[in-house]
Amino acid sequence: MTEHSAESTSGARRAASSGPDAHTGPRPLRIAIVGAGPAGIYAADALMKSDAEVSIDLYERMPAPFGLIRYGVAPDHPRIKGIITALHKVLDKPQVRLLGNIDYGTDITLDDLRTFYDAVIFSTGANADRALPIQGIDLEGSYGAADFVSWYDGHPDVPRTWPLEAEKVAVLGVGNVALDVARVLAKTGDELLPTEIPPNVYNGLKANKAIEVHVFGRRGPAQAKFTPLELRELDHSPTIEVIVDPEDIDYDEGSEAARRHSKQVDMIANTLEQWAIRDVGNRPHKLFLHFFESPAEILGEDGKVVGLRTERTQLDGTGNVKGTGVFKDWDIQAVYRAVGYLSQNLTNLPFDDQAGVVPNEAGRVLADEDADGADRYLPATYVTGWIKRGPVGLIGHTKGDANETVACLLDDSVNFTPAAEPELDAVTEFLEGKGIPFTTWQGWYRLDAHERALGEPEGRERVKVVEREDMLRASEPHKV
Repeated sequence: MTEHSAESTSGARRAASSGPDAHTGPRPLRIAIVGAGPAGIYAADALMKSDAEVSIDLYERMPAPFGLIRYGVAPDHPRIKGIITALHKVLDKPQVRLLGNIDYGTDITLDDLRTFYDAVIFSTGANADRALPIQGIDLEGSYGAADFVSWYDGHPDVPRTWPLEAEKVAVLGVGNVALDVARVLAKTGDELLPTEIPPNVYNGLKANKAIEVHVFGRRGPAQAKFTPLELRELDHSPTIEVIVDPEDIDYDEGSEAARRHSKQVDMIANTLEQWAIRDVGNRPHKLFLHFFESPAEILGEDGKVVGLRTERTQLDGTGNVKGTGVFKDWDIQAVYRAVGYLSQNLTNLPFDDQAGVVPNEAGRVLADEDADGADRYLPATYVTGWIKRGPVGLIGHTKGDANETVACLLDDSVNFTPAAEPELDAVTEFLEGKGIPFTTWQGWYRLDAHERALGEPEGRERVKVVEREDMLRASEPHKV
């Protein structure tokens, strides 16, 4: 945006929201944050660390908070789940309330939120799979990684069983989600039993027939999107033999430049090189990392996956690749695409279907253009996290998003139209009047204690509760 248009836009925003009814205090700013994952909690933290006096309600569709940490991180990654300790400290603050088991757009609308709050931040993340437009993608045995992750993480809104009949499985993608999916498919159920997986997931993984898992990347080792630690963890399992073809270790000028400029890229390349030159061991499950293989078609018979066809690619000098016209068919009975997550449309908000984000400028939600072509904003409406910038980056990257969005909100706050019913009880009475059994932060402590008690007899930290009704019964027994 040009300097002139930014100035015009700022003036338009002030004109749209200022006036005698603008919020000037003395009560705290009432802020709703929709989405109680890391992005939303970081936004709450940024608000509380500002000079503004704030009162925040965090809305969550699930009965439990923490979003991606609870339902998107593999169960054998307790290190990442340790982030919950820091998030706990934010939610323990008296300025914040958790209102869980509430579905935005159904249980509460944007108009409702505007009644109770001076401003709204959306931090709903991304929980759907990005499409992969190749032939055969809809065959039986072709799955999205997000659905599989939700299953093994005990998400209440997915089926309780998962078909694990395939002996040879393909995972498409070379990011951390692809590694998580491949590792869970290659490990035994007993290896994962010490984690928090619920009984239905353990039983499913115990019956898993996969003995070969093939991970396919379109480009080379220097373009892989793994993090070094995630990659090295693949080789820690006593049952997984990680195999890299020496022919896949190739770099062009662009790749070498990437290694020089990024310690992470160089570490990944070094690890893959070491695996490529070692002798193949005798661990029972084989996990192959293939590079320069672009998925071209999923092969099927009688509506089921029976193979994968890839086209060999080669580097073009810049770190990108081009097809060679050489195709190979792989004996595969199941395919998991891990080519990226996608955020879903939010009721009453604009949405960019291609990018999978709510159009915004520095977190301010863009509505449309005025007659002069200057951007206009939805009043007092903001986004942060993946719904703001797309599903890229690690969990910690959302802190910068939150800080930017909160800075814009606070800058605009003098011009907010005050909420009609800002009292704390107003929204809870509204929800109770609709018969919504919403959960609370105190309820999370009860659910947390219940899950830990389930794990104690087996020497496990916790056993995750899956059924929504059981979660509600443990957290808010008087509402069930």
